[in-house]
Amino acid sequence: MKLEVIDSVYFVGIGGIGMSAIARYFKTLGKSVSGYDKTESPVTQALINEGIDVVYIDSVGAISDIYTTKDRTLVVYTPAIPTDNIILNYFLKSEFEILKRSEVLGLISNSLNTIGVAGTHGKTSVTTLLAYLLHKSSVGCNAFLGGISKNFNTNLVVDRPGSPVVVEADEFDRSFLRLSPNSAIITSMDADHLDIYNNHDALLESFNEYTQKLPAGGNLIIKRGLETKISVNSDVNMFTYSIDEKADFYAENIRLESGRYLYDFIYSGGRIDGIELFVPGLVNVENSVAAIAMSVLYGVTASEIVNSIPDYSGVQRRFDYRVKTDKLIYIDDYAHHPTEIAFTLRSIKSLYPGKKIAAIFQPHLYTRTQDFAEDFASELDKFDDVALLDIYPARELPIEGVTSGMLIDKMNNKTAKVINKEDVENYVDNTEFDVLLTIGAGDIDRLVKIIEKKVQSKI
Repeated sequence: MKLEVIDSVYFVGIGGIGMSAIARYFKTLGKSVSGYDKTESPVTQALINEGIDVVYIDSVGAISDIYTTKDRTLVVYTPAIPTDNIILNYFLKSEFEILKRSEVLGLISNSLNTIGVAGTHGKTSVTTLLAYLLHKSSVGCNAFLGGISKNFNTNLVVDRPGSPVVVEADEFDRSFLRLSPNSAIITSMDADHLDIYNNHDALLESFNEYTQKLPAGGNLIIKRGLETKISVNSDVNMFTYSIDEKADFYAENIRLESGRYLYDFIYSGGRIDGIELFVPGLVNVENSVAAIAMSVLYGVTASEIVNSIPDYSGVQRRFDYRVKTDKLIYIDDYAHHPTEIAFTLRSIKSLYPGKKIAAIFQPHLYTRTQDFAEDFASELDKFDDVALLDIYPARELPIEGVTSGMLIDKMNNKTAKVINKEDVENYVDNTEFDVLLTIGAGDIDRLVKIIEKKVQSKI
């Protein structure tokens, strides 16, 4: 289907972060846009405020009349939607044009100068910062983000036709193989999504298939050390980046002063001294090196980078300060993999040495909890106090024996406990901490405002 002939678009699972960005995009084109999601969320409420109709009832009767005929209508769905979903099955049986989110993103971006940002960790932060740097420069930018940018207050950026389009290239369900990027960034390739890939080698094979899609003259920027696991065509330019050692693009003289990171950016074309980054966490210094590297390749000048990057505010739910006082700190973070939890905790300890750190963690997916149980237990052991919510199932059915209690059985931390969502306020009231962290990719974000108020009441 050619997208230009579409009048109406219906999204099954419209509240997903990737789905909502595409919904917003079609809205900017003047299409009739609406959709279904299982539960109300800040994302769905924002879509409604932008004039997009959203329903929460899985019923054919909830579908608007404009979607009862197939002519000039596109249906977009996410693989997270269960196969027994009534609305999706109505469209399937009625033989509407139905595409996965990744297929639609591929159709949108394939004719454009696309920069794909992939990686099992860090891709949302790199995508968002790269989009911001391009947007603030003379180059301009269009972008589909995997999180809500605090600067843009949305996950969609539309500057002007002809500007590069920055796309978060998601490895889940091999979605990124639908893209045809002109340039790419790879931040990490740790084992993850083993329910899809079965083993780490299969995941690496998928990343290699992704990089093989780069055209002659295209650019690949990859974290130093990963280049040995990736093959590209001989006419593709491959660059490395690092904050720990010399690379094609790297940071040196990194220091933390007055709550901000300062460093010098070094590359073959010279150096950019005095980069100021106010987004916390050493991992964000690494993310910024990747984003700056690609922006340099796309013609963003040193002065544009130095002048714009101090105003970059980050992404909601990525090391997101909710309370920040001399007495108490509360940070919310999307970390849902052991490596991400390790990065986040390391950043907190570097910022607040000697402080007592408590965490509320919601495991995400039964398969991920099972696959990385030992690693989760090891990382959670490092908190001074830790509480676990029940596993957020997302698209999965329970696996016998795989519970949050199973993780606690593997831990040595005597403070570890499983609590219900209803017990969260009581946990905050009765736990001593200097820094509180909420972590997880499920619906723990619905508790953030409640926890924020509780922490503020302790000050």
